[in-house]
Amino acid sequence: MPARLLTADQRLSLASALPAWQLHQDTLVRDFRFADFSEAFAFMTRVALAAEAMGHHPEWSNVWNRVTIALTTHDSGGLTELDLDLARRINALVD
Repeated sequence: MPARLLTADQRLSLASALPAWQLHQDTLVRDFRFADFSEAFAFMTRVALAAEAMGHHPEWSNVWNRVTIALTTHDSGGLTELDLDLARRINALVD
């Protein structure tokens, strides 16, 4: 069963709940910068373990010391609590 989409109130609170993340259409996006490729890759490994434990996987890209993560729940057709939970877990890895 797909996760429920965020309510209008939840969407309005995104800026204060997850200030480092940007809302682009129905996707939460955050860019990360690290000292070098090894740090970026280590971060991606930690995110991968958290995402796998949740069964909810990000879209992401990596170029040397930069990682861009985009979160949305494809089978629900937009943002859900799963995306918020994963964003909070990712924040805990770096903030």
